[in-house]
Amino acid sequence: MLDNLRECVGRQPELVDTLFRRYLQSGKKLILGSELWDGFLLFCEEQGQEGLIASPLGEVLRKSQEAAIGDSWLYLDVRPRVAQWHYLCYHFETMGFAEVSTADFLTFKEQLVGGQPQEPMLEVDFTPFERDFPKMQQTRSIGHGVEFLNRKFSSRLGNELRKGDELLFSFLKVHNYRGQPFMINSRIDSVPALQRALHQGMDILDQQPDTLSWQDVAAELGTLGFEPGWGRTIEGIRASMSILADLLEAPDHQNLERFLGRIPMIFNIAILSPHGYFGQDKVLGLPDTGGQVVYILDQVRALEREMKKRIYNQGLDIIPRILIITRLIPEAGETSCDLEEEKVRGTDNVSIIRIPFRGPDGSVIPHWISRFEVWPYIETFSREAETEILARLDRRPDLVIGNYSDGNLAAYLLARSLGVTHCTIAHALEKTKYLYSALYWENMEEQYHFSCQFTADLIAMNSADFIITSTYQEIAGSSDVVGQYESYTSFTMPGLQRIIQGIDVFDPKFNIVSPGADETVYFPYTAKEQRLYDLHPELEELIYGGEGPDCRGELSRKDRPLLLSMARLDHIKNLTGLVEWYGENQDLRQLANLLIIGGTINPDGSADSEERDQILRMHELIDRLGLAEQVRWVGLRLDKNLSGELYRYVADTRGAFVQPAFFEAFGLTVIEAMVSGLPTFATCYGGPLEIINHGRSGFHIDPNHGEKAAEIMVDFFRSCNREPDLWQAVSRGAIHRVEERYTWKRYAKRLLSLSCVYGFWKYATNLEREETSRYLEMFYHLQFRPRAATISQRHLE
Repeated sequence: MLDNLRECVGRQPELVDTLFRRYLQSGKKLILGSELWDGFLLFCEEQGQEGLIASPLGEVLRKSQEAAIGDSWLYLDVRPRVAQWHYLCYHFETMGFAEVSTADFLTFKEQLVGGQPQEPMLEVDFTPFERDFPKMQQTRSIGHGVEFLNRKFSSRLGNELRKGDELLFSFLKVHNYRGQPFMINSRIDSVPALQRALHQGMDILDQQPDTLSWQDVAAELGTLGFEPGWGRTIEGIRASMSILADLLEAPDHQNLERFLGRIPMIFNIAILSPHGYFGQDKVLGLPDTGGQVVYILDQVRALEREMKKRIYNQGLDIIPRILIITRLIPEAGETSCDLEEEKVRGTDNVSIIRIPFRGPDGSVIPHWISRFEVWPYIETFSREAETEILARLDRRPDLVIGNYSDGNLAAYLLARSLGVTHCTIAHALEKTKYLYSALYWENMEEQYHFSCQFTADLIAMNSADFIITSTYQEIAGSSDVVGQYESYTSFTMPGLQRIIQGIDVFDPKFNIVSPGADETVYFPYTAKEQRLYDLHPELEELIYGGEGPDCRGELSRKDRPLLLSMARLDHIKNLTGLVEWYGENQDLRQLANLLIIGGTINPDGSADSEERDQILRMHELIDRLGLAEQVRWVGLRLDKNLSGELYRYVADTRGAFVQPAFFEAFGLTVIEAMVSGLPTFATCYGGPLEIINHGRSGFHIDPNHGEKAAEIMVDFFRSCNREPDLWQAVSRGAIHRVEERYTWKRYAKRLLSLSCVYGFWKYATNLEREETSRYLEMFYHLQFRPRAATISQRHLE
């Protein structure tokens, strides 16, 4: 790349220098990649040099994520393909290019921000600890870590048969529950003995009818050294033994995953989600409380069903338990967040356990605290959580799952203390939401405390045994957009830390496991027998009623289809942006009514400054654009049944759903709307880009170009008027897409299988990464804790 670039520049050095000096004359120290490219296209047009667009220089600028410009130098960070980075610098005097290191590029940016050479500061680089660890090479493999590990280590087992056999054998020996051994007992004392027992056991099973169960053959198999856990039926027991016998004879990665998934391993799970209001009613829409709560509640219901099914099929009579560990908020308003324990509805043994945040003197913090300010409380919260979990389960959990940055840090502390398998789920990483959030962290520290959050993210990412993401986009983005996790590869926080290598998205700990929508609530509008028609009077009042304390606008034309959007009222969700697009497009205003469900109507009713700003902007837009008869804004939190029927009601009007966020990690509302049968327009940044097949199950829109997004909607509604079957075709495509790819049943099966596989490889190999673990401990104590302490002092004053 560099040689081709130099050759290109060498042919027209003055022209290239003129281009770069134009960037310099803009006065901007930092220029985004899109701005670089737009400026380059304009320059080529003005100079009559359109041929330069396809040149090596054009390719470099097209792939540059940003430029950093000083008086003498221009630096580019070039991403030629997913997760691959090069850093180039151009010197204005010599008019030459050179490639520089990550550290050099970050140091230059620090000098631009600080205005002078930076003092020596901490450099963080996890590369030395990972050099001998197997990593994927192909971008298409990203997010499929467990398949890679199974192929890699199955090959190793095949090359070192004796060692591989011993690993499987020793792994089986350690499995028990409250002293009851599973699978094998002490009668089987070696791999050859296990192989003999398997052959004898299968001979016995072949003589039995399939209608028998474990109890019918337990005594005979017990004399061979077998214990419960192989299966409940003769067919299931035979299948498990056959897979293991094949593995011992010739290791195969597919059989390995199948067998590990059949071993009784996961009986108790602890899920951590400390921030916000975590409850089952009257919480959605409160500060820091949204899709993550819905996600976890649906997740645990699906997990419990799958755990019960697996344990039953394994021939055991153990009752699984799941504990959701969250924060107790004594001043909880109308919510149940002041209750120490709450059973999750629709489950048998899933509970929400609430633990308070405590000040340095041990006193309970009674009020809600923003997710950006929870960091001083996470350590004591985690210690108290450990005590509660052990007391309630009377044993260690088999799996700890963290949610969001704070829950992931708590899960790290808990898993490290208990020595159990640790899963991380980010949901959303704040770093990509705020432009230059790391570089200008000090300017944002008072409000967002990114010094703690980004450090906590690095600790959780690198400590987790495996990481769950909803989409590929979340990990590695696309050819043009950097992934959320990928943004942690290298960055700088001037004066605090310089991250040379923070996370490697080629690490096999990454796995894509997409969630779904609760199928009992969100189902197609065509399922007439399941529809909740008794809710329609309430919905009609909600949509077409008069103005009130919770509603603004009164739709004058009830014959028009509804364009629905439902989200928190914060900047990133961009509901006000949607209202502006709609209001400025006269054609769209004539084709459809706009229904907004989000936030509250009264700014005095919000304790969140960002939400208040959005409320005021919403009122200003409705007034300025004259939208009172075309936009209905409902500032209420709808329960699940009402929101589910709302999607279907909107589908009855031949309407559509819009998700206009500047970025969306996944998009549960997109899934809910699509499976209800609503054609959906959703942001092209993040998960929806992967969820929607453009033109078949919905449409991608760019939130940065609202006028184009509005035109896409206009074209759709006009086309539907001309071609009545078009709406139905997109509706069916949306339903099919979700049912095919995004269900909680698929999610639960996959997550439990991953837990088993990673549990085995953690036991059998160096997946524990002891060197990395020690480095993270130092990072936690020397970097994170002092930063968290500064928040604590300010917050309690």
